[in-house]
Amino acid sequence: MASTGDIAFDYGFLLRISEDARRVEALNEYLSSRSYLAGYGPSQADAEAFALLCGPPPERHVHALRWYKHIAALKPQTNDQTPECSTKGKRMQPLWSLPEGTDVSKLRLYNSLTRTKEVFVPQKGNRVLWYCCGPTVYDASHMGHARSYISFDILRRILKDYFKYDVFYCMNITDIDDKIIKRARQNYLLEQYREKKPSSSQILQDVLTARTPFKAKLAETTDPDKKQMLERLDAAVEAALGPLQVAVQSNAAGDTLQNRAQVLLEEAKDLLSDWLDCQFGSQVTENSIFSLLPKYWEGEYHKDMDALNVLPPDVLTRVSEYVPEIVAFVKRIVDNGYGYESNGSVYFDTAKFDSCPAHSYAKLVPEAVGDQKALQEGEGDLSISAERLSEKRSQNDFALWKASKPGEPSWDSPWGKGRPGWHIECSAMAGSILGESMDIHGGGFDLRFPHHDNELAQSEAYFENDHWVRYFLHTGHLTIAGCKMSKSLKNFITIKDALAKHTARQLRLAFLMHSWKDTLDYSNNTMESAIQYERFINEFFLNVKDILRSPTDITGQFEKWEADEIELNKSFYEKKTSVHEVLCDNIDTRSALEEMRALVGQSNTYMAARRSAKLPPNRMLLQSIGLYLTDMLKTFGAIEGAEPIGFPVGGNGQNADLESTVMPYLSVLSDFREDVRKIAREKKVTELLQLCDELRDDTLPELGVRLEDRDGLPTSVKLVDKETLLKEREEKKKMEDEKKKKKEEAARKKQEQEMAKLAKMKVKPSEMFRSETDKYSTFDETGFPTHDAEGKELSKGLAKKLRKLYEAQEKLYNEYLQLTHNGS
Repeated sequence: MASTGDIAFDYGFLLRISEDARRVEALNEYLSSRSYLAGYGPSQADAEAFALLCGPPPERHVHALRWYKHIAALKPQTNDQTPECSTKGKRMQPLWSLPEGTDVSKLRLYNSLTRTKEVFVPQKGNRVLWYCCGPTVYDASHMGHARSYISFDILRRILKDYFKYDVFYCMNITDIDDKIIKRARQNYLLEQYREKKPSSSQILQDVLTARTPFKAKLAETTDPDKKQMLERLDAAVEAALGPLQVAVQSNAAGDTLQNRAQVLLEEAKDLLSDWLDCQFGSQVTENSIFSLLPKYWEGEYHKDMDALNVLPPDVLTRVSEYVPEIVAFVKRIVDNGYGYESNGSVYFDTAKFDSCPAHSYAKLVPEAVGDQKALQEGEGDLSISAERLSEKRSQNDFALWKASKPGEPSWDSPWGKGRPGWHIECSAMAGSILGESMDIHGGGFDLRFPHHDNELAQSEAYFENDHWVRYFLHTGHLTIAGCKMSKSLKNFITIKDALAKHTARQLRLAFLMHSWKDTLDYSNNTMESAIQYERFINEFFLNVKDILRSPTDITGQFEKWEADEIELNKSFYEKKTSVHEVLCDNIDTRSALEEMRALVGQSNTYMAARRSAKLPPNRMLLQSIGLYLTDMLKTFGAIEGAEPIGFPVGGNGQNADLESTVMPYLSVLSDFREDVRKIAREKKVTELLQLCDELRDDTLPELGVRLEDRDGLPTSVKLVDKETLLKEREEKKKMEDEKKKKKEEAARKKQEQEMAKLAKMKVKPSEMFRSETDKYSTFDETGFPTHDAEGKELSKGLAKKLRKLYEAQEKLYNEYLQLTHNGS
């Protein structure tokens, strides 16, 4: 074929071939060396050659068939010079059909508003507005805080980095609250008491006085957990009281008195603080006294969150900075008819709100309405006096604004000096930042009622809508070895204490291995599972990195895939699909980690099989799996740093890529050691082999380096943190010691058995029964018993049994004589 002006191909030779099959074969050979599709217009020669054919050539004649189809498609331009048997009409592309595909999993989240998993649909495209209830900062952050904030950090990271939502995360700090006011006041008064340096007798008298109301409180407490906590405190005070009372009565030396008094003061500080607060609390009026405590503990909270690798919020709001907004928020609720002023305080009218057709009170826990214990806990210790309770129209109503009493901080408002109620804080701050409706509101499970239900009511009363929150997410409780954890019950573990025992990654893995919405038990078993998981995954990463360090040229990276690679790759994509599906199912990280563990197990099996066959594993496939697992763990917040594969090496504070820096030197050292070992084995220089083993087992582990000698393969070099290696070395030594001990015990037993056998062999058959006078009384000339101890002749059955023993001993004795004869 040729375009206009080109010289036509010469098809004349076809005219000399009569057989169709040979003609097609010749045409195919002719076209195999010519560009017969260069151009768009067929020549006259093309048309004449086409006319010689009565149909498309067979598929084996690729060039002829391709040429034929092209000419047939252009037939209308050939001036009808083709035979009738050729294809008629212009050839068209066949219809293309859309693949059926499979259903795409949709993200579903457990919504406390419906108590079921709901499809997650943000209100505005990809934008997600999220508010999280932050801490009330009056003491050290504990593992209960970690339960909520690590869990929400995991959910936030997955929504942002895995599902690619644009998450805007707002969190508050509660720095005005009954607990803060009371703790700040008590700390201030106790510090003043200490500064006065009271005498030993004064401390003794004050503690005894303070113990009277404490005992009354203990007697009337019915909650078993709280009662147990108070009993422990009372027992500690009792134990410290005795020695001081004895010292005072015996006129002990001043140093002894003072030391015992200080011990008592420390043990009794809680009940003494309560007693001082009851006496002098109303005299504490300076607002700065109430701000120093939360400011300090907020700083400690942020340090703890940073240590746990919890991302900071996009916006952090403090109650103390939003008092004007809170006042305006309360005023509008009152103006809308859902709040009322009473004696300088403002309360939310739950009955009025609930009677409105557009609203409903207690959406989260409707069955809890009327629970006075929960309602009073929500109001706070300083707000449940009989006087305060009588100010409300209904016991279900709650405070929006509290008139400040003596000994409490205060701010100006239309209703007089006062301070915000607890629930209104979140509504006003979240409303100021996120507006009239948010996608997600998060908090601990125990905040559902009354806190979050009251937030919903007052916010919807303010905005006059019924959708202030679309999805409510509540993290599950945290227990300690099966027991309830509570700061008020003094049964808690601080985050700093937890981090002293385990790393932030191990704590996060423990949380990832449990559902975010269910109770998590913080125990040795829980943490051991997390540690084992970390070790299992890390070992895989170390093996992959070791394989990738093996030298190869650029083309050598692409090995041929055999059945094993195809199977592993199939499993890889199946596991990725499974991980996606379980993350769509309420962000089920527990199942996701199990799928990832299974993928690592399959990869380990593949690597082991290749190692056994002395074949290199497929680098690119293992690299893809390593990159995926690393990326997922980064998404979960379990890996920091820029390393493409595996956990960071070098510990906290080392930003340099330690692995890429030191590995070339370690590889040279490993190769040198391998050469030395080879020569030492050939020359049989055991001292050199021993030195090489000491380098591997003793020296390098101290530097965080593990060498693994592999028969027939290069030594594997791995960077592992020093503590892990030293622990491994300790466990290895322990196992070797146990193995040695068992071996020695087995040798001892074997020796004892041999000695016993030898002693038995020395006994002459004629003497073996004569010593058993308690059984036998008469023997024949060979020493074989004939009568029992009572003089009765032995039965035939017993005599037969004894004869077998006699003959066996004869055999043993003869063996002994033979050994003696041979000089053994």
